[in-house]
Amino acid sequence: MPYVNIRVAGTLTKEQKAKISAGVTEVISKEANKPPEAILIMIDELEKENIAKKGILLDPPE
Repeated sequence: MPYVNIRVAGTLTKEQKAKISAGVTEVISKEANKPPEAILIMIDELEKENIAKKGILLDPPE
């Protein structure tokens, strides 16, 4: 079973999650020759205060 974990900074709408899930499922199904029902996708939404890029928090303290 293919397992995909997608981590995003901030939040996505339910519609965005549905579209991303459908698109990722389609690509993996086609390229890995796996049935869509075998593909599991997890979307983790992370608070920007918990993510840093180049040593700087994405949501720096005020």
